[in-house]
Amino acid sequence: MATVMTTAFQLAGADGGPLRGEVKTAERGADRPAVVICHGFKGFMDWGFFPKLADRLARAGITAVSFNFTGSGIGPDRENFTEEERFGHATFSKDLKDVRLVCDGVLNGTIAEGVMAPTKLGLFGHSRGGGTSVLYAADHDAIAALVTWAAIGSVQRWPDATVATWRKEGKIDVANARTGQILPLYTDILDDIDAHAVGKLDVVVAAARIRAPWLIMHGDADETVPSSDAEALAKATNDTATLQIVEGGSHTMGGRHPWAGATPELELAMGETVGWFVRTLF
Repeated sequence: MATVMTTAFQLAGADGGPLRGEVKTAERGADRPAVVICHGFKGFMDWGFFPKLADRLARAGITAVSFNFTGSGIGPDRENFTEEERFGHATFSKDLKDVRLVCDGVLNGTIAEGVMAPTKLGLFGHSRGGGTSVLYAADHDAIAALVTWAAIGSVQRWPDATVATWRKEGKIDVANARTGQILPLYTDILDDIDAHAVGKLDVVVAAARIRAPWLIMHGDADETVPSSDAEALAKATNDTATLQIVEGGSHTMGGRHPWAGATPELELAMGETVGWFVRTLF
């Protein structure tokens, strides 16, 4: 079995602070496609299934590029939410800029030492990262293939009453079940949505512009983002995207952190995802 090599990188991110990531590949220097992996809200590149998916992509001959969004809140130890203020000031527009910075580095062959520019570039996104991936792919022809899991169909995720209280108090508290931390989320993201929800942050409208082969995967037992979001995205493409509803699939397809092994739903999703990128990028 091929040995997967890992190279860390750091860029100046959308908020001016460090954007940390890593590249996994089974061979250095050879011409090969690449896939950039985007985690979701309260997620991070080392959460649960993300490293496993990156390993599978690398073993399939695809350079896998993972990173933590600058607003993820995850610090340099890559595990703990030690950058609460960066988390609090995160926005969708900053997320899009982070994706652009990473994709540009990959395409230019400057993302990490010894990692060449790819023959083709794919994009993978989960949940909020899925929505961000849709927004990015819609306006960047360099994205040759797209896979999303449990992608949000709208950036407007909160009830009006919650938003009103949030505006009044200047922040809302976000609980992290894994660590027990309470993280602040300030009104920056609301301002961003107000300014751009009709326009550059309209996920369904963006979906209609995507021309790259796109696999939309969503669990029918998703407790966070309803599968109707996936159906709306697929409908926006005039059904040119491939929609796959995973029976019994939760928001993370049963994946947990720390990693506790793959469920049948997660095994299916990872297999379909790697297969999709192999078929569309080579």
